[in-house]
Amino acid sequence: MKSGDPCISVCSFDGRSGWCIGCGRTVPEIRAWRKMQPRARQMVSRDLKRRVERLSEQGKGHTPSDPASLSQDSLS
Repeated sequence: MKSGDPCISVCSFDGRSGWCIGCGRTVPEIRAWRKMQPRARQMVSRDLKRRVERLSEQGKGHTPSDPASLSQDSLS
């Protein structure tokens, strides 16, 4: 993980929303992250906590203290 990158190395995606269960970004956001203007990154970053919280509420999010949250069920 590089400075300013929200990645926590838990790369698994929710099939419904397309959000990474680790950082909350979509695949296009991850691919574009290094080339994004600071303002664009800031706008995406503001929404990431909400996205990850929503996935957690649905039983799909990752919490560092819960390795079971990385099960294959979280991909559907």
